[in-house]
Amino acid sequence: MSENVIELYQIRRVFQMGTTLVEALKKIDLTIARNEYTALMGPSGSGKSTLMNILGCLDTPTSGTYILNGKDVSKMDDDQLAQIRNKEIGFVFQTFNLLPRITALENVSQPLIYAGVSRAERLERAREVLEKVGLADRMDHKPNQLSGGQRQRVAIARALVNNPSIILADEPTGNLDTKTSYDIMELFDEIHRQGNTVILVTHEEDIARHARRIVRLRDGVIERAEVSKQ
Repeated sequence: MSENVIELYQIRRVFQMGTTLVEALKKIDLTIARNEYTALMGPSGSGKSTLMNILGCLDTPTSGTYILNGKDVSKMDDDQLAQIRNKEIGFVFQTFNLLPRITALENVSQPLIYAGVSRAERLERAREVLEKVGLADRMDHKPNQLSGGQRQRVAIARALVNNPSIILADEPTGNLDTKTSYDIMELFDEIHRQGNTVILVTHEEDIARHARRIVRLRDGVIERAEVSKQ
C-alpha cells in the first residue's frame, strides 16, 4: 500500500463562462501522505474551492490524474464517484448539512445506509463515534435542539462513521464563535492523533495553523507549501 493517500499529477480544471475559458487550476501536483494533516489556503479566486471539489470527488479534472487510496478516480463516471465519496471521504461542511427531522444518532448513521450496513450495526457504529466526539448525552436530540458546536460535532461524527481514507473539512468553524471554533479544532487535532488523514480548507490563518502543513494557492497554482509553525 502506498504511503500516500492522495496523489495529484498535472491537474487542470477549466470552466466555460459564456464564450470565455477560465483556468481555475493550472497543472497542480500534490501528494498527501496517510495520517497527514494539511490545510489548503488561498484568497477568493485562488482555486482552493475547485481543488477541494476535485479532492472530494465532487468534480472531475479537465486533465491530469488523481489517485485516491490507490485508485485512479480522475476518469470515473458519476456513479463510481458517488461510491468513492461514500466509502473513502468523510465531509465536514461549514453549514453542518444535517437532516432537521431526525436525531443526531440517525444523522450520523445515514452514510451507512448507502453502504448497505444493517440497521443494528448502523446505530451501534453511530453511537460509538458520537461518544468519541463527546455527544453521548445528545444522541436522541434533533439538530434544532443542539448548539452550533454540537451540530458540528454531529457532522464530524457522521464524517467518521464510515472510517474513510480522508476527512475533508470545508471552513468547519465558519459559522461558530471563537471559543466553539477552538473546541472544534481541538477535536480535529484529536482525530488526527488517532490516525486519520485530515484536509482542512480555510481562509483563517489561526485555523490553518492547527494543520502540520499549509498549502497556499494563488491564481490556480500552488504558490508554496510550508510546515506549520504551531
